[in-house]
Amino acid sequence: MTTALHRNEEFWNKGNLAAADELLGASAAFFLPGRGQVSLDDFKALAASLRGAFPDWYATTEEMVAEGARVAERWTGRGTQQGEFAGMAPTGRQVTVSGSVFYRLASGKIMEFRGLFDGLALMQQLGAMADRG
Repeated sequence: MTTALHRNEEFWNKGNLAAADELLGASAAFFLPGRGQVSLDDFKALAASLRGAFPDWYATTEEMVAEGARVAERWTGRGTQQGEFAGMAPTGRQVTVSGSVFYRLASGKIMEFRGLFDGLALMQQLGAMADRG
C-alpha cells in the first residue's frame, strides 16, 4: 500500500501523470462524481485539468482506513485558481475542498478508484455560485 500511496501523491500533488502507469493496474476502473465510470485517459485528463487550473494544488490526507484490499481516504485539497476551470476564467482565489476516495488494491496497484469531492463548495469559493450558508 505504501508504494501505491507514494505514487498517488506524485500523481495528484506533483502533477506527474506518468506516475499513473506505476500506480494503476492495467485494468483499473475509475468512477468520478457525476460522470460514472471513465477511461484512464479521461482520468488523466481530469488530473491535468485540475493542475492547469490550480498549479499549486496540494491534497493532504486527513484520515485513511484500510481493510484487506480496500482503502478509504478522506482528504483536503488546496489551491489557487490561476487557469481556466469549468469554463471560468482565472479568479486568483484560493480554495479549500474536501473529498474522499475509495480504492481497491491488488499486487500493490490501484485497481479501482471511486472519488468524491465537494464541488458545490469549490464553485462557491470561486464565486460561481452564491454561498447558501
